[in-house]
Amino acid sequence: MSIPVRWIREYPAEDILYFRIVTALAALWLYLLLFQRKTLRLDIQKFRELSKKGKIRQTGLTVLASLLIFGNWFTYIYAVNHISIQSAALAYLTCPLITAAAAYFILKEELRPIQKVALLIAFGSVCLLAKGSLHDVLWAATIATCYAFYLIVQRVSTGFNKLNQLAIQLSICALFVIPRLVYNHHEIPTDPVFWGTIILIAVIFTIIPLFLSMYALIGISSTTTGVLLYINPIIAFTLAATYFQEPVPFIKYLAYGIILMAIVLFNSINFRQTRKN
Repeated sequence: MSIPVRWIREYPAEDILYFRIVTALAALWLYLLLFQRKTLRLDIQKFRELSKKGKIRQTGLTVLASLLIFGNWFTYIYAVNHISIQSAALAYLTCPLITAAAAYFILKEELRPIQKVALLIAFGSVCLLAKGSLHDVLWAATIATCYAFYLIVQRVSTGFNKLNQLAIQLSICALFVIPRLVYNHHEIPTDPVFWGTIILIAVIFTIIPLFLSMYALIGISSTTTGVLLYINPIIAFTLAATYFQEPVPFIKYLAYGIILMAIVLFNSINFRQTRKN
């Protein structure tokens, strides 16, 4: 997503975030009302049948997930446009470690010894990358923590259609956004490039990835989902070094190479099981 975000970097980060949320919300509700009305009705009925305690729990999880993803989006966009691409990449290097730790201690998910070794290798690599700017590290930690705990909440929140859950989360985010848009002193952009980019970000880089990550949590653990997020910073790092021409010291090439090894090691059990099947 760093490429289209950079296309509209002259606009304030909050404006990009606000229009991203509103556009994604409109696109998702349009899809649900046109093609998923039956599923929507079933989920509404399922929520009504919950006990009072169950309704409070589900509502609390939904609101918490909305706050976490809203925080993740804002800090990521701000970091890409005003800190550095590499600080955003560092966030998604830190995120799997936080996700794995939270899943292990909070959700009691099992980790095999080889997976623990892989996470320790990844942690060592992140420490190598974090030796630079403390400012970048703090931004990265904030972005990562928001998304890691979003995944944990999504793992706990089960029983409802994931697209419907995502629509409700975006609706809650919109409650924070719409008042700011109404009282925003910035003019509403009229540039077709801005709106084309926002639609691209809303659909390709918001609705689809969030739905896929939520759907993945049905079948695989939070830890595995988190570790697979390492693909994200490797792509971001590659873009930073090539497309955006950011200066990259040799130590970072080494660190990212180690992380790639850790991903393969962590998923080696899954690779073996796939070959057997």
